[in-house]
Order: sequence, then structure tokens, then C-alpha cells
Amino acid sequence: MKRTGSAVWQGSLKEGKGTVSTQTGVLKETPYTFQSRFGDDPQTNPEELIAAAHAGCFTMALSLFLGNAGFTAERLATRATVSLEQVDGGFAITSVHLDLTARIPGIDQAAFEEAANGAKAGCPVSKLLNAEITLTAKLED
Repeated sequence: MKRTGSAVWQGSLKEGKGTVSTQTGVLKETPYTFQSRFGDDPQTNPEELIAAAHAGCFTMALSLFLGNAGFTAERLATRATVSLEQVDGGFAITSVHLDLTARIPGIDQAAFEEAANGAKAGCPVSKLLNAEITLTAKLED
């Protein structure tokens, strides 16, 4: 299985502009700029897309881990926060924090944490990232 994404950039780093697209067309020539990445421009940026991908991957993996343990979630909601920092004269994604809120009938805290930590380690996007990945997991009644 292979998926594609593409980007086009025109101009200098700070004054230029670009677009990103996905194979499915969900993103089609979606604009991004230096200001959307390092400032407050409301367009997208690579880190936001990585955050969405990680949240989606982790949440889907958690559903698998829960199912393997005999549980089905009513609701799993994950917010991923990607940190882009200047290190060693350049920039790097240094960490991702996953903030999960879950409603899972019949599960206890230990089984919930085991599934969540398994999903954090096992999700393909987690495996891809060379960054510290942390997790806060809250189980709702």
C-alpha cells in the first residue's frame, strides 16, 4: 500500500507561498506560507498535517487494541500537539503530545492505560517520528 502527497512552492522562504495536495483530493492545492508555519497565518502547515495524521493513526490503533482486549469504545477523541523547535541551527519536530479522552463501557483504568500505551507505541505514525511521544489519557464515565 502506498499513498501520495505533493507540494509546490514558489518564491523565497519568507515571501513565497506553496500548496499541498493529497492523492484522494481531500487536500487540493491547499495553501501554506512561511507565516502559516512560523506565524499566525490561518492556512495549514506541515506540522498541523502531521498532528492530524498522528491523532487519526493513534485513535484508529487504539480501537484495534481495545477490540483485541474485548472492548468497543463509544467515543475516542484525540488531540495531537506537534512541537517544532529550533535545535542545532535548524528546526526539528522534537515532540508530540497525544491528549486522549475516551468513553469505553466496562473497561478498568489498567486495561485502558495498557491499550492506550500499546496504541501509542504501535501506531505507524508513532513509529515514523523521531520525537518524544507523550500521552495523557482520560477515561470518562
